[in-house]
Amino acid sequence: MPKRNYNYTFTVFTPTYNRAKTLHGVYQSLRLQTFKDFEWLIVDDGSIDETKKMVTKWQEEAEFPIRYIWQENKGKYVAFSKGVNEAKGEFFINLDSDDSCVSFTLEKLKYYWDSIEEEKKKMFSGVIGLGMNNKGNLVGTKFPENVFDSNHLDIYYKYKIKGDKWGFYKIEILKEFLFPIDKEERFMPEALILNRIALKYKTRYINEKLLIINYRSDGLSANSVKTRMDNPNSSVFYYKEFVNMMPVSLKWKIRSLINYSRFSFHAKKGITKQIKGINYVIMKGILILILPIGFYFYLKDSKS
Repeated sequence: MPKRNYNYTFTVFTPTYNRAKTLHGVYQSLRLQTFKDFEWLIVDDGSIDETKKMVTKWQEEAEFPIRYIWQENKGKYVAFSKGVNEAKGEFFINLDSDDSCVSFTLEKLKYYWDSIEEEKKKMFSGVIGLGMNNKGNLVGTKFPENVFDSNHLDIYYKYKIKGDKWGFYKIEILKEFLFPIDKEERFMPEALILNRIALKYKTRYINEKLLIINYRSDGLSANSVKTRMDNPNSSVFYYKEFVNMMPVSLKWKIRSLINYSRFSFHAKKGITKQIKGINYVIMKGILILILPIGFYFYLKDSKS
């Protein structure tokens, strides 16, 4: 076999912003990993708390390499792209600054990747497992089988799997699908990248609870609507691409059309521009019919 061009098997990437009080959970879970061939890459999105001081201390004592990069506050998705470009691992894991993982996570993920037949690996983007809360209870639903090969679109829109799922993607594939950067906005849905990957690659899904999720009232998940309202152009971009390109059922297209219209109004895009943004005649017709619904949600958002 030719020598790989990576320094580590895994890059565990953590984007952070003023999370000095929670980041230690990530650190402790990485210290306990049974598989040791990894680096921890932290991209600090402009923190003004004690994050840098704390990470410096960990760099001195940790038995694994920790790299710390500070940038002006630009948003998680910009930090993500920075992490992908800076990563020295073959596989890239996004472990958020308020979450953690079980001690055998990396070992399990590597095991399931190695279980894919060598000649088929070029068709796969990575391995994804389950999430659980702090009490060990499953978040959402399991995959149809304990080892299930599919893609992000089918998992959520065909098999209707619910809840946060988590694992790794091959770094070379993530570099194919970097986020488009909007310098005026600080948010872009991660699903944009996962949807694009799904059009070209499979993913191995496993019914193993690996991620420990700590839901916070100040997190992106808890403030989803407000985040999209504050970044309407990115939201419009995402929903427009979903409607125009993603092979999902009409029901999901219509839901996305409603959100496309909703956040288009937030972005000050009039009806004519909204219609021009949709590629297919039948979808343009449906958009015209659901415009009042999109406008209703826009008004509801504005009053909240």
